[in-house]
Amino acid sequence: MNAVNIVKRRSVAQDMLKNQVVLINGVVAKASKEVKVGDEITIKYLKGDKRYQVLQIPTTKNVPKARMEEYVKEV
Repeated sequence: MNAVNIVKRRSVAQDMLKNQVVLINGVVAKASKEVKVGDEITIKYLKGDKRYQVLQIPTTKNVPKARMEEYVKEV
């Protein structure tokens, strides 16, 4: 999630996974879960859920924030 800037830091992403607020295709995600093109990621925030569709998988460890739209789109 942090590779494409959905969350700011890896530690935040890990904490979200630990607290089971991240779902992939409606199933609670684990850190080892492989994400594929077309998958839907849901994050349960206190103010409501945010959903993202995976468009591409990054080939590098981090993607510039300006290029985030190439990899995920909010639905």
